[in-house]
Amino acid sequence: MDFTEVNIEITPFSEDFAEIVIAAIEELPFESFIVEAPMLKAYIPKSHFNSIQLKEALADINELSLFKISVNAGNIASQNWNALWESNFDPIVVAGKCTIKASFHKGLPRSRYNITIDPKMAFGTGHHQTTSLMVEAILSTDIKEKRVLDMGCGTGILAILAAKMGAATPVHAIDIDPVAVDSAKENSRKNRVGGKVELFEGDSSMISEGCYDLILANINRNIVLKDMDLYAKGLHSGGALILSGFYTVDNKMVIDAANRYNLSLMEEREKDGWSVIKFLYK
Repeated sequence: MDFTEVNIEITPFSEDFAEIVIAAIEELPFESFIVEAPMLKAYIPKSHFNSIQLKEALADINELSLFKISVNAGNIASQNWNALWESNFDPIVVAGKCTIKASFHKGLPRSRYNITIDPKMAFGTGHHQTTSLMVEAILSTDIKEKRVLDMGCGTGILAILAAKMGAATPVHAIDIDPVAVDSAKENSRKNRVGGKVELFEGDSSMISEGCYDLILANINRNIVLKDMDLYAKGLHSGGALILSGFYTVDNKMVIDAANRYNLSLMEEREKDGWSVIKFLYK
């Protein structure tokens, strides 16, 4: 598959401004983002690229007067992607307990949970603040023999970690993007939990009612708010919901929405302005 690379120059540049741009366009079918100052590089299947939709999604950015953007796009062959993400993927260790690395990383010290991820063109190498926040939250949760759902699984990091931590099998993982589903399947096999993680292509309508002890959703704020009722219905009494993918300024909005569905606040954490929130379903 060939991809279109969209280069968005941000002036003045900051990673926070790059995150604002990502938030503006992430509902379009982009499959990966790379931040290389002063550029944000966004990748989308060539057949899905629509310059008019992109222009409309970015229309409000310049009106913010915080920064300016300029955009250009060009096609790249899919075989160029491996070198592209390899050059931008360093191994990380979360909370001293979980190492997330690529298959080409060798000779690293082992931690309690070691996850090998080859993202291809799907989201999730563990580097984004929300992914590391979610991993930290999972590491601090007792999930042994618990029924777990990873909603919007991307490359499958969270589902793989849950399986390695002894969650009841199979751990369910759902993503609307077939590329992400294929990537998560491959990564599950690579991490020797292929028989413990069951992948589904679809959206939140696939969540089984009253089925889970724990639901994980690292998705953007608008989707979190829209699907809150389905998350609640998917939990049985005493189940937990861990959410990320939004800024700390959105916490009140997310908490208020959760409260409407009998989800009570248990814990909040933040990293660089990003949030993770844990709820209990009563």
